[in-house]
Amino acid sequence: MTRRSFNGYAQRFALGGLFAASLAFAPAQARAEEVVNVYTTREIGLAKPLFDAFTEKTGIKVNSIFVKDGLAERVKAEGESSPADVLMTVDIGNLLDLVDQGITQPVRSEVLESAVPANLRGEDGSWYALSMRARVAYVSKDRVNISSLHYEDLAKPEWKGKVCIRSGKHPYNTALIAAYIVHHGEAAAETWLTGVKDNLARKAAGGDRENARDILAGICDLGIANSYYVGLMRSGKGGPEQEKWAEAIHVVLPTFENGGTNVNISGASVAKNAPNPGNAVKLLEYLVSHEAQDLYAKSNFEYPVVAGSPVDPIIAAFGPLKIDDIDLVAIAKARKTATDLVDKVGFDN
Repeated sequence: MTRRSFNGYAQRFALGGLFAASLAFAPAQARAEEVVNVYTTREIGLAKPLFDAFTEKTGIKVNSIFVKDGLAERVKAEGESSPADVLMTVDIGNLLDLVDQGITQPVRSEVLESAVPANLRGEDGSWYALSMRARVAYVSKDRVNISSLHYEDLAKPEWKGKVCIRSGKHPYNTALIAAYIVHHGEAAAETWLTGVKDNLARKAAGGDRENARDILAGICDLGIANSYYVGLMRSGKGGPEQEKWAEAIHVVLPTFENGGTNVNISGASVAKNAPNPGNAVKLLEYLVSHEAQDLYAKSNFEYPVVAGSPVDPIIAAFGPLKIDDIDLVAIAKARKTATDLVDKVGFDN
């Protein structure tokens, strides 16, 4: 928390004390409502169960606004009058963009620092991961019999014409390519990406779930996609058609040859000009509680960031997750190079 924001919060706290006696005798409906305002790039429906549980537990109302694009631009335009307390987004790169643009503030919280591993939060407390998703392989049940896979294998000749994947410029794939760069260097990543392109069964396009659809249709044998979509499909939340897509695949947790499985995060920061910074911290602390982490697993089929929190049975059935231990910040810094490589090899053409 910046000095100015902290001082503003302290002043509001002090002023509140001056009126405490009169408020104590005021009708309940006349008292100021405790609120926290969240700007989020996540669909509100995904976060609503968590917000509702937080309100029930604390009495603090969550006002959430879905901002599909231009979150940083909106907050910067609002300036000091911005009502945003918490900024929530998916992808480590998107989260660090908020920090880099100077619209967040560092937070020191014993609860957050003890719950969230050091590699999943900013050193200065400027951002915290709240959940994880793994970049996994959807594999045809009928045509492929493998139980392990390296990301490096995707460029090998045996997968010629058998791989499905969405655009290389989608943040999920940009992060994976950036991780490859961190592991092996830019030159090796270019060679690998060229090999993956040569192995594509169709143009790199669509969404992650369409990989399962196209495996069912026999277009490809293997797709690279996020883990939580399998939960959405197999649970029926995506509808009966997507249940059929999920029946056609089994899931393999790939690893890098010298590392683990690539993961990305959803996360949050406290806004620089948060009018309710105390409540913002309370919300983040709740979101890393075992109760909230359980809700993340049940509602969104994501991996928890807090050790000891349960994983949904659909996701747990994939087997133990060995998280790649390279620095998420290093991945974020390599995104521009990754995007340039996508253009250079014509991956999406």
